[in-house]
Amino acid sequence: MKAQVKWDKELTFSGQTDTGYKTVMDGNGQAISPMESVLVAVGACSSIDVVDILKKGRFDIHHCDCELTAERAESAPKVFTKIHAHYKVEGSGLTEKAVNRAVNLSAEKYCSVILMLKDAVKISTSYEIITG
Repeated sequence: MKAQVKWDKELTFSGQTDTGYKTVMDGNGQAISPMESVLVAVGACSSIDVVDILKKGRFDIHHCDCELTAERAESAPKVFTKIHAHYKVEGSGLTEKAVNRAVNLSAEKYCSVILMLKDAVKISTSYEIITG
Protein backbone atom coordinates (compact mmCIF):
# COMPACT_ATOMS: atom_id res chain seq x y z
CA MET A 1 0.00 0.00 0.00
CA LYS A 2 1.27 3.43 -0.90
CA ALA A 3 0.01 7.01 -0.74
CA GLN A 4 1.28 10.47 -1.50
CA VAL A 5 0.47 13.73 0.26
CA LYS A 6 1.07 17.08 -1.45
CA TRP A 7 0.97 20.55 0.04
CA ASP A 8 -1.64 22.69 -1.73
CA LYS A 9 -1.57 25.98 0.20
CA GLU A 10 -1.41 27.29 3.77
CA LEU A 11 -2.17 24.14 5.86
CA THR A 12 -4.14 22.31 3.15
CA PHE A 13 -2.85 19.03 1.75
CA SER A 14 -4.14 16.61 -0.89
CA GLY A 15 -3.62 12.92 -0.48
CA GLN A 16 -3.87 10.24 -3.12
CA THR A 17 -3.70 6.50 -2.61
CA ASP A 18 -2.06 4.08 -5.00
CA THR A 19 -5.59 2.96 -5.94
CA GLY A 20 -6.33 6.48 -7.19
CA TYR A 21 -8.63 7.75 -4.43
CA LYS A 22 -8.10 11.36 -3.34
CA THR A 23 -8.77 13.28 -0.16
CA VAL A 24 -8.11 16.77 1.15
CA MET A 25 -7.04 17.50 4.73
CA ASP A 26 -6.47 20.78 6.45
CA GLY A 27 -5.02 22.08 9.69
CA ASN A 28 -7.17 25.24 9.73
CA GLY A 29 -10.65 23.74 9.54
CA GLN A 30 -11.08 24.14 5.79
CA ALA A 31 -11.42 20.36 5.32
CA ILE A 32 -11.32 17.24 7.48
CA SER A 33 -8.33 17.28 9.81
CA PRO A 34 -5.88 14.37 10.01
CA MET A 35 -7.17 13.47 13.50
CA GLU A 36 -10.78 13.61 12.32
CA SER A 37 -9.85 11.29 9.48
CA VAL A 38 -8.39 8.79 11.98
CA LEU A 39 -11.63 8.90 13.97
CA VAL A 40 -13.71 8.41 10.82
CA ALA A 41 -11.41 5.54 9.81
CA VAL A 42 -12.16 3.78 13.13
CA GLY A 43 -15.88 3.99 12.44
CA ALA A 44 -15.68 3.04 8.79
CA CYS A 45 -13.33 0.11 9.32
CA SER A 46 -15.35 -1.31 12.17
CA SER A 47 -18.73 -0.71 10.52
CA ILE A 48 -17.57 -2.61 7.44
CA ASP A 49 -16.81 -5.56 9.74
CA VAL A 50 -20.12 -5.34 11.60
CA VAL A 51 -22.19 -5.25 8.41
CA ASP A 52 -20.13 -7.99 6.77
CA ILE A 53 -20.33 -10.30 9.80
CA LEU A 54 -24.09 -9.81 10.10
CA LYS A 55 -24.64 -10.35 6.37
CA LYS A 56 -22.59 -13.54 6.51
CA GLY A 57 -24.87 -14.60 9.36
CA ARG A 58 -27.74 -14.13 6.89
CA PHE A 59 -29.27 -11.17 8.68
CA ASP A 60 -31.19 -8.61 6.64
CA ILE A 61 -29.35 -5.35 7.41
CA HIS A 62 -31.06 -2.11 6.35
CA HIS A 63 -28.86 0.47 8.01
CA CYS A 64 -25.74 0.82 10.13
CA ASP A 65 -24.50 4.05 11.70
CA CYS A 66 -21.46 4.40 13.91
CA GLU A 67 -21.41 7.45 16.16
CA LEU A 68 -17.93 8.19 17.45
CA THR A 69 -16.80 10.30 20.37
CA ALA A 70 -13.19 10.88 21.26
CA GLU A 71 -11.13 12.54 23.95
CA ARG A 72 -7.70 13.97 23.29
CA ALA A 73 -4.72 14.81 25.46
CA GLU A 74 -4.77 18.43 26.59
CA SER A 75 -1.17 19.17 25.59
CA ALA A 76 0.88 18.36 22.53
CA PRO A 77 0.97 15.86 21.08
CA LYS A 78 -2.83 15.92 21.36
CA VAL A 79 -3.28 12.20 20.77
CA PHE A 80 -6.55 10.39 21.31
CA THR A 81 -6.83 9.05 24.83
CA LYS A 82 -10.33 7.56 24.48
CA ILE A 83 -12.58 6.61 21.59
CA HIS A 84 -16.12 5.30 21.96
CA ALA A 85 -17.97 3.80 18.99
CA HIS A 86 -21.74 3.42 19.25
CA TYR A 87 -23.37 1.37 16.50
CA LYS A 88 -27.00 1.77 15.49
CA VAL A 89 -27.90 -1.31 13.48
CA GLU A 90 -31.25 -1.64 11.75
CA GLY A 91 -32.55 -4.79 10.17
CA SER A 92 -34.96 -7.66 10.28
CA GLY A 93 -34.48 -10.55 12.69
CA LEU A 94 -31.43 -9.06 14.41
CA THR A 95 -30.65 -10.52 17.82
CA GLU A 96 -28.68 -9.11 20.73
CA LYS A 97 -26.34 -12.07 20.50
CA ALA A 98 -25.60 -11.55 16.80
CA VAL A 99 -25.01 -7.78 16.99
CA ASN A 100 -22.93 -8.09 20.17
CA ARG A 101 -20.84 -10.79 18.50
CA ALA A 102 -20.33 -8.69 15.34
CA VAL A 103 -19.28 -5.59 17.31
CA ASN A 104 -16.92 -7.57 19.55
CA LEU A 105 -15.34 -9.49 16.66
CA SER A 106 -14.69 -6.24 14.86
CA ALA A 107 -13.15 -4.51 17.88
CA GLU A 108 -11.13 -7.50 19.09
CA LYS A 109 -10.15 -9.37 15.94
CA TYR A 110 -10.84 -7.77 12.55
CA CYS A 111 -10.77 -3.96 12.51
CA SER A 112 -7.22 -3.05 11.53
CA VAL A 113 -7.61 0.56 12.61
CA ILE A 114 -8.89 -0.28 16.10
CA LEU A 115 -6.28 -2.98 16.55
CA MET A 116 -3.54 -0.58 15.48
CA LEU A 117 -4.67 1.99 18.06
CA LYS A 118 -5.72 -0.28 20.95
CA ASP A 119 -2.44 -0.19 22.88
CA ALA A 120 -2.36 3.61 22.90
CA VAL A 121 -6.05 4.52 23.12
CA LYS A 122 -8.83 3.26 25.41
CA ILE A 123 -11.45 2.08 22.91
CA SER A 124 -14.97 1.16 23.96
CA THR A 125 -18.08 0.13 22.04
CA SER A 126 -21.82 -0.03 22.48
CA TYR A 127 -24.72 -0.71 20.17
CA GLU A 128 -28.44 -0.53 19.77
CA ILE A 129 -30.71 -2.53 17.53
CA ILE A 130 -33.39 -0.76 15.55
CA THR A 131 -36.03 -3.16 14.29
CA GLY A 132 -37.79 -2.41 11.09
